[in-house]
Amino acid sequence: MLAPYELMIQTNHCLIDGGDLNDAQKANITRRLLSARSTAEQAQRFYRGVRAPGNIDSEGRRMYPIFYIPPYNSGKKLQTVIPMSPKTHILSANAYELEIIRLLHLFAPNDPDVRMMVTQTLERLKTTCFGYHGCARGECFHSALIVLRFLIAVSPDETEWIQKLIAIYHAHVGGARRHSGVKKYFELCMKEMNP
Repeated sequence: MLAPYELMIQTNHCLIDGGDLNDAQKANITRRLLSARSTAEQAQRFYRGVRAPGNIDSEGRRMYPIFYIPPYNSGKKLQTVIPMSPKTHILSANAYELEIIRLLHLFAPNDPDVRMMVTQTLERLKTTCFGYHGCARGECFHSALIVLRFLIAVSPDETEWIQKLIAIYHAHVGGARRHSGVKKYFELCMKEMNP
């Protein structure tokens, strides 16, 4: 049986490549991902490790996941869906959680647990520099793309927020040396966006 990370990656790649999943497959993926939520102890241990006790930094931001803490991976950060090898927990951890919750929303949008996770995650993202306040430094720029893809799926009516993230991408994509996955991830976001 695939671990949650591998399940999330493989499911995304299937969908990106034009694959189709039947209702039974979607229900199985949903069940497995819902059962993989992190415990409060796992979350608190992670927050201590990233020096953000209680997931609140010195500026009151909630920069890290609430529901899905990435598993320990021998000290290596987990790659994103469009393969980028993160250097920071901000990119790695947010990509892990946002991509999982995004899939849950696609497959079970009316599930009360999924709706609660989407609502709380949107509230959390509004506190972040990368997801809402326009930071484009380092991997905050990359993390904003993960937020953009998440928003396009779970809250497409947030057009102002989505447009702000797109504008940040265009304003800063050429300002520094970027991983080749950045352009591919942005193109994926544009492909998935409702016209």
